[in-house]
Amino acid sequence: MSGETDLIKLYSERILALASDIPHHARLDAPMATVKKRSPLCGSTVTVDVVMEGDRIAEFGQDVKACALGQAAASVLGAQAVGATQAQIETARDQLKAMLKQGGPVPDAPFDGFEVLDPARDYKNRHASILLAVEATAEAIAKARQEQCA
Repeated sequence: MSGETDLIKLYSERILALASDIPHHARLDAPMATVKKRSPLCGSTVTVDVVMEGDRIAEFGQDVKACALGQAAASVLGAQAVGATQAQIETARDQLKAMLKQGGPVPDAPFDGFEVLDPARDYKNRHASILLAVEATAEAIAKARQEQCA
């Protein structure tokens, strides 16, 4: 029974609220770069579109087909993505991964909203879904910047 109670706590009201209101939850008409990531473990997928202005995200869109935890992560990311730099997104990705996998601290602002996912540390099978949006965004930025330089 304890495992079931822990799982219920994991899917808190705050996580479910985030999952139900994902910012920028639509694909862009003319992205500079698009990246689709899939978690082989659970089948969750996230597709991210970006338009860059210099080193900052000017436009951001995402299509999220994931569990509530993956959706909540996409929501936190989406709320802060526009205006973020490649370095900020990569730092958020690395810090979120360290928080989940190594017991590291909550990511720095403006991505400190990922703290809502701290209870998922003990659910390793959920980590890939949680990381999809931020990993796809980091990859899309790198791809867009490569196109800018070409």
